[in-house]
Amino acid sequence: MARDVTVETTIDRSRLAGLMVREVKRFTETHPESRRIHADAVKVLLSGVPMNWMTRWPGGFPITVAEARGARVTDVDGIEYVDLCLGDTGAMAGHAPEATVAAVDRQARRGITTMLPSEDATWVGAELGRRFGLPLWQFTLSATDANRFAIRLCREVTRRSKVLVYDHCYHGSVDETFATLDEAGRVTPSFGNIGPPVPPAETTRVVLWNDAAALEEALAQEDVACVLAEPVMTNVGIVLPDAGYHTALRELTRHHGTLLIIDETHTICAGPGGYTAANGLEPDLLTIGKAIGGGVPCGAYGMSAELAERVLAGTLWEVADVGGVGGTLAGNPLSSAAMRATLDRVLTDEAFERMIALGERFERGVAGVIERYGLPWHVVRVGCRSEYLFARERPRNGREAAESMDAELDAFMHLYALNRGVLLTPFHMMALMSPATTEVDVDRHTAVFAEAVGELAG
Repeated sequence: MARDVTVETTIDRSRLAGLMVREVKRFTETHPESRRIHADAVKVLLSGVPMNWMTRWPGGFPITVAEARGARVTDVDGIEYVDLCLGDTGAMAGHAPEATVAAVDRQARRGITTMLPSEDATWVGAELGRRFGLPLWQFTLSATDANRFAIRLCREVTRRSKVLVYDHCYHGSVDETFATLDEAGRVTPSFGNIGPPVPPAETTRVVLWNDAAALEEALAQEDVACVLAEPVMTNVGIVLPDAGYHTALRELTRHHGTLLIIDETHTICAGPGGYTAANGLEPDLLTIGKAIGGGVPCGAYGMSAELAERVLAGTLWEVADVGGVGGTLAGNPLSSAAMRATLDRVLTDEAFERMIALGERFERGVAGVIERYGLPWHVVRVGCRSEYLFARERPRNGREAAESMDAELDAFMHLYALNRGVLLTPFHMMALMSPATTEVDVDRHTAVFAEAVGELAG
């Protein structure tokens, strides 16, 4: 029977703690092989994982994957999961998409890396130009590198030193972006920032998302080379732009001679040309990675014709290989082949139509459960990506989103879903749709979500 939605459900923390103990026990008992492998891995891998953030899965140890295909992951204990994490966007095309696998296999037999151009790279550049509206492109091995190189180019052509980012942003492991605002509004290292090379206030200005007045004040000093922004914040939950904010961002950057970099690495979920094409944005540069290679390491950055002229005019060709932009493996034929196949045959315009419809279905399902139980939570979506936050009101900036996080609920909801065959992104309550995802997959999550909420509500 549906609850009276005018009465908010309060989560009993002692009940939550008891349920979590039960779920950890269930996880441990049903994953003996993953537990054994992790115990061996601790002897040779720091914390028993290839990268330290892999420790952030709830349950005491991460599952070890045996196989990943389409929208499914199977672990070494033989348990299959509906994968709504999709490698935190890296596998947005689905795991091992046939077209990408075939292209990679074909190219690997013809040569993996050569430090020379391939025809596929030209095709990919043209396709990215069609999708995002910027005519000239370069390739990297990650979105982090794309952002890093874009920042260096902006500093070079503007002869300005500062970078502006948004509080609680994430743009990969770029030094300048690990900065936040303290209670007094001063720029300080982000919590957990490991070994910052210099105090971030020396390189970076930080403002709150959706605060046009703060943005104008920061740019008015006219020492900011570029603003680096996701068009929708995604790393602290989905934080949408206010109506008119992107217009203000573009007008203010142009007025103050500051270049605008839009990072579409996550927000390609908004459509084939990301949030940029869907909403008519006009960045000077655009960066992207992860999804466009079908899981093969890759990244890219595109720029306007006007900016390209400025970049080329300032290039010292005799030392272009040691100027801080580029890498020996960047633009390699294998990555180029993977990007071409993924963009041409997997993440197509038609695929995005289906994926966005599934995102809408996910949003409706979660919203219905929240309403049924009168929870002070909300769900938000951009394209085929959805997230739910444990707060009634949608945050307007990263600080508000961070303050709404609930570590206990987050861990419980993730582990509860994992124990019932649904994989969510561990860093926040994110679900992403792939071309291989089905309505059955989405409805399975809705049912598990409802079951978890029902147990929490008592």
